[in-house]
Amino acid sequence: MKKSIYILSLVALFFFSCKKSDTVTSPTENKQTEAAANNGDPLPSWNDGALKKDIIAYVEKVTKEGSPDFIPVEDRIATFDNDGTLWAEKPYVQELFAFYRVKKMVEAKPELAQKQPFKAVIEKDKTFFEKGGDKALIELVAATHTGMTEDEFEASVNDFFKSAQYPGKNVPVKQIRYQPQLELLNYLRANGFKTYIVTGGTIEVVRAISQDFYGIPKDQVVGTSFKYKYDAAKNAVQREAALDHFNDKEGKPVGIQLHIGQRPVFACGNEGGAGDIAMLKYSQGNKYPSFQLLVNHNDSIREYKYQEKDNASLNAAAKNKWHVVDMQKDWKKVFADN
Repeated sequence: MKKSIYILSLVALFFFSCKKSDTVTSPTENKQTEAAANNGDPLPSWNDGALKKDIIAYVEKVTKEGSPDFIPVEDRIATFDNDGTLWAEKPYVQELFAFYRVKKMVEAKPELAQKQPFKAVIEKDKTFFEKGGDKALIELVAATHTGMTEDEFEASVNDFFKSAQYPGKNVPVKQIRYQPQLELLNYLRANGFKTYIVTGGTIEVVRAISQDFYGIPKDQVVGTSFKYKYDAAKNAVQREAALDHFNDKEGKPVGIQLHIGQRPVFACGNEGGAGDIAMLKYSQGNKYPSFQLLVNHNDSIREYKYQEKDNASLNAAAKNKWHVVDMQKDWKKVFADN
């Protein structure tokens, strides 16, 4: 996630429509994907080409006993950003959840509708967020993500995902996952890699769906976190309206050290806000052979096309010789079916 979750494009989501670009997978494409899988292809939704070959060659060389590039199983750590890397980020799902929480909280306590930031969201008052800047957005996230126990928050996240539809594509949120990336996660795990999500989004939101969406357990999610306190009366952990760790950009290597304790040998992020550069550089400093992968959003037909104004991520990829996913050319299929 290449962006501060507190510099969310909340206004853009609420006041401008997303470009509709539904992905339609033909029966022929489905048959080709199934046939490739049946023929032993570990990455059937990836087009045959240099990148796919490089991924497979890397995995084979570092997992082959006796190879000079062999990496012990305990050191096969792979980290993936989430927004824009494992699922779409136009708009961010975190934003959708914040607005969902506003609606539910106002339903429970109607008087909140007259208080900010709830009033601004309900009335679609973009000036509140424009004038308030980061402070107003932090206020919204804090108001909708804190003041409850972890069990209560997780229940709210689960309720959201049961019915949430992704704007512009009108599909359940689960269907904005990238099919090629799901295959890559499975391929790495089949070869002894431990896969982690390292996201700028709040850790608890992603933990609630990581196992179901990606096959990644809660304890393998690293993200932005709030401060907590133990409520002895309730025998529960309560979240407070204050940040503990902001897990984006230079915060990602710190989060990795805090939660994992070692550098990843495989790291994957995306171009869009320069949020994954530090993680990929950190991975490249590993004592073992490493692999860095950056997703380039250049497919306006099947997904979206956007880039950083300063081209920082792609420039870093070129300078450091990272691998770049050309979404148009490297992926046969973009989104998961279900």
